Amino acid sequence: MPTYQYACTACEHRFEAVQSFSDASLTECPECQGKLRKLFGAVGVVFKGSGFYRTDNRSSSSKSSSSESKPAAKTETKSESKSSTPAAKAS
Repeated sequence: MPTYQYACTACEHRFEAVQSFSDASLTECPECQGKLRKLFGAVGVVFKGSGFYRTDNRSSSSKSSSSESKPAAKTETKSESKSSTPAAKAS
């Protein structure tokens, strides 16, 4: 059950109330019978597991892109060595 914070608009009395989602909001201050308003604060969110951080996808995509570029680099070095070998024999 969630905890809600209330503040009185007349006397500024602040308090917390544990209420169900289906319960109606409180409207009357327990101290002065003035009008209440709900206070909203920051919500604590914790992201657990993979897929929430910027770096989660980069490691897998950088591995696949670097593995694709490696064979291309190897074929270039082979073709360079082949082209330089016949030139060396011709001299």
